[in-house]
Amino acid sequence: MSIVRADVPTTAKLCDDTIQALTERYPSCSTELLTFTAYGRPIRSLILGTGARKVLFTAAHHANEWITAPVLLKFVEDLAQAAEDGEGLGGVDAKTLLEQVTVYTVPMVDPDGVALVTGELTPEDPGYAAAREIAQSFPAILFPTGWKANLAGTDLNLNYPAGWLQAREIKFMQGFDRPAPRDYVGRAPLDQPETRALASYTEYVDPALVLAFHSQGQVIYWQFDDIFVPGAEELGQRLAQASGYALEDTPYNSAFAGYKDWFIQNFRRPGYTVEVGIGENPLPLSQFDAIYRENLPLLLIAAQG
Repeated sequence: MSIVRADVPTTAKLCDDTIQALTERYPSCSTELLTFTAYGRPIRSLILGTGARKVLFTAAHHANEWITAPVLLKFVEDLAQAAEDGEGLGGVDAKTLLEQVTVYTVPMVDPDGVALVTGELTPEDPGYAAAREIAQSFPAILFPTGWKANLAGTDLNLNYPAGWLQAREIKFMQGFDRPAPRDYVGRAPLDQPETRALASYTEYVDPALVLAFHSQGQVIYWQFDDIFVPGAEELGQRLAQASGYALEDTPYNSAFAGYKDWFIQNFRRPGYTVEVGIGENPLPLSQFDAIYRENLPLLLIAAQG
């Protein structure tokens, strides 16, 4: 029986419980605590494999994109089970793969925001009240379903020191010049515990490649600024072909201060933003099976490089 649930929303608590359950069930899985959020929720990694090649896959950077978290959780579970059984996964020998690669994942970068959007927070909760107060200044954004930020009102994928000033100028011109449900860049780069922790963890892991899962659009973004990473476009084309997604340049208004932007800038290695599914966030769970089916070969290719 599967540990990872795809029949209910992946709340912050369910994600944390699932990580713990996977590490208890599979001796090949381990976890590390990255940090606690401002509201005391843990952000954990989930790790599988012993290989020299290291990759880092991340998800749920945005609150109403929580459907990306179970994609990574299920990938780890399926890969661990296949390796234990001596079987293949998506045509890849799982045991051999995990002898060659160590897969690091951070399934939920924004647990506070996810707790809000999935209904884990009640209106009496201090975090809910703080978010509702912020949201009142942005009546055009549905609350809480339109919420992308953490509960401090900072968009975590606009908080990295990679063209942060350009992002600030763009978003301020759009009216997001203070804490907001989305698109506020923060007071300074890495001023949020979530982004500081993920940046530090990335430096610690020193991965050959990163994936940042978002929703929606069925598109993969691979570039940052004018930095040319050898092989990144070719690998991106393989990821696109495997998933059926389009490989595209990032639109200018979203082209700065993101996690994969920072990684490409600082590491000069391939980094990709993968926008799963299609429709309006939060995507319905009815899309999960298709999303996972599309992204399983992409994840395996990214792991192998």
